[in-house]
Amino acid sequence: MKVTILGDAEPRPRRVAVGEFDGVHLGHREVINDSDTVLTFEPHPLQVVRPEAAPRLLTSFEIKAELIAGLGVQELVVIPFDQQFAAQSPQEFIDQVLVESLRATRVSVGENFRFGHRAAGDTRVLAADPRFETRVVPLVEIEGEVVSSSHIRALVTAGDVELADVMLGSPFQLRGEVVEGDKRGRTLGFPTANIVPDEALVCPGHGVYAARADGACAAVSVGVRPTFGTGRAVLVEAYLLDRDVDLYGQLLTVEFIARLRGERRFDSVDALVEQMERDVERTRELCESPPAAC
Repeated sequence: MKVTILGDAEPRPRRVAVGEFDGVHLGHREVINDSDTVLTFEPHPLQVVRPEAAPRLLTSFEIKAELIAGLGVQELVVIPFDQQFAAQSPQEFIDQVLVESLRATRVSVGENFRFGHRAAGDTRVLAADPRFETRVVPLVEIEGEVVSSSHIRALVTAGDVELADVMLGSPFQLRGEVVEGDKRGRTLGFPTANIVPDEALVCPGHGVYAARADGACAAVSVGVRPTFGTGRAVLVEAYLLDRDVDLYGQLLTVEFIARLRGERRFDSVDALVEQMERDVERTRELCESPPAAC
C-alpha cells in the first residue's frame, strides 16, 4: 500500500473512504470496504482543535497503516491536520480535497461523520454534491452495543480485551521498544521482554494477560509489580513461552488475547511463582486454541 501526503496525491479517479479510523475496528472496515483509497488525518483532529479532550489512541499511525493495508487498500492519503486545515469550511473540504486533489468518484463515510470548521459538515452535505457518489455506512452493533473507538478504548482500559478484540476484528496490539528492566523475572525463571507504554496510546488495565508477542505465545503482565514494591511507572512485561532470545532494543508487538487475572500482591515470592506457573499454562491453552476459542 502506498502512503501519500495529500499535497503529493496524483490526480486519478478514486473510491475514497474518509475518517480518522483509530483502531480500524469493524465499523471502520465496513466504511473502507470496496474503497481503493483511504483518507485520514494525522494527528488526531482533537489534538489540534481541543487538546484537553483528545483521547489516548488505540493505534499508532504505523499500526493503523498496517491494518488498513491488510484490507487490500491501494493508497493511504494523509492530511497533516493543523489549525489552518481545521479552519476549512465543509464546502472547501469537498471542493479542494475530495474533488480537486483526489478526484473522488465515490466517498464512503460512517453515518456519524462530521467535517469542516466546527464540524459543520455532515453526510447530508456530502450526499447533496452530484460530482461523486456518497456511501453512508450505518453504525455497526455487536450484542446491542455500538462499535466505536471510544467504546473500545474503555474496554481495553478496563482489561476486557476479549470483547475489544471482537469489536476490532483482530487482537488489540501494543508495540514498543524492548528496554532493560530489573531482571527480576529471570531470577524467578520467567525472563521477560519489557516495554514502557506510550502515554499517547491506550494501555490495557493492570493485570495478567494471555497474548502473542511477535507471534509467540506470551504471558503478559501490565502494572507496577506490587509484590516487590518497586514504585516504578507502568510496565508491560512479556514472558515468551518456550523462547529465550535477547530482544533488547528491538520493537516487539504484543497482541492481547484474554485477561487472566488482576494485578495483586503476593505474600511470598514462592506464592507468586506458583501463580505465574498457572498463568503460563492457561496462556498456553488459550494461545494454542483455534482463534474462535480465544
